Amino acid sequence: MRVVVAGGAGFIGVALCSHLLDRGEEVVFLDNLVTGSSGNVKHLLERERATFVETDICSEVPVDGPVDAVVNLACPASPCDFGPLALEILDVGSRGLRNLLELARREDARFLQASTSEVYGEPLVHPQPESYWGNVNPVGPRSVYDEAKRFGEALTTAYGRVHGLEVRIARIFNTYGPRMRSDDGRVVSNFVNQALRGEPLTVHGDGSQTRSLCYVDDEVGGLLALLESPYEGPVNIGSDDERSVLEIAQIVLDLSGSGSGIVFKERPTDDPSQRRPDLTVARRELGWAPTTALDEGLARTIEWFRDRSNG
Repeated sequence: MRVVVAGGAGFIGVALCSHLLDRGEEVVFLDNLVTGSSGNVKHLLERERATFVETDICSEVPVDGPVDAVVNLACPASPCDFGPLALEILDVGSRGLRNLLELARREDARFLQASTSEVYGEPLVHPQPESYWGNVNPVGPRSVYDEAKRFGEALTTAYGRVHGLEVRIARIFNTYGPRMRSDDGRVVSNFVNQALRGEPLTVHGDGSQTRSLCYVDDEVGGLLALLESPYEGPVNIGSDDERSVLEIAQIVLDLSGSGSGIVFKERPTDDPSQRRPDLTVARRELGWAPTTALDEGLARTIEWFRDRSNG
């Protein structure tokens, strides 16, 4: 196949492209490098079937030749970006997405939209099944990302209905692993960096809020299974191993061998209290479930951050 991956220089994008290249596919990476990194893809561009195009998909999608599949991972996803990149997030979730959908329509390619667990907002149903419509604050500080992704699901679905385009929607839950942005403001990167620097780990609130962390290779396996599946509805792709934020902090301290303590600060507005996907659909329709234990994945992630800081 020839696969176009928007956001291909980002954390999940690089891992996805690497898996595709390992399978012998031809991959075209698209990224404007606002949050992605050219260093992330440098090692992949030495591969024969890899092409990198630096572009803003809100303006143009300069891809020539046949395309078999389009995967859209293009969107700043860090809470740190929701303020300074608010308008860019809304733009890439609307104009950028439509430009990619037009490419897929023109080339009769299958389309995979990367949505998010954030479409569930502060969930009133736990765990969250795909049938749950969510509880989202449309004007809160996270709204630009939440609503861009909700609109993205609607636009992607509309292209499927109106144009007969084969579309797939993945609701991605918290993902971690090597090549994460060190400054992305999320629990794993924050905790690992603080532990390795010998700084106290910052836990917001009392740490009882939960996250379900999926190792990036498992996440990519789920995305590829969905891309190749005939199933058309949105699918949760993530881990259902739910842990409290305080527990995650303690695991990072133990695995890193850090003597850092833990400090508690006020929780941000609209910070979700619970996150755990119902994976019934993924298991039934895709035959997929994550396999990497949290301790194992965090150990690999800590080692990657440690090597990066020493190098």
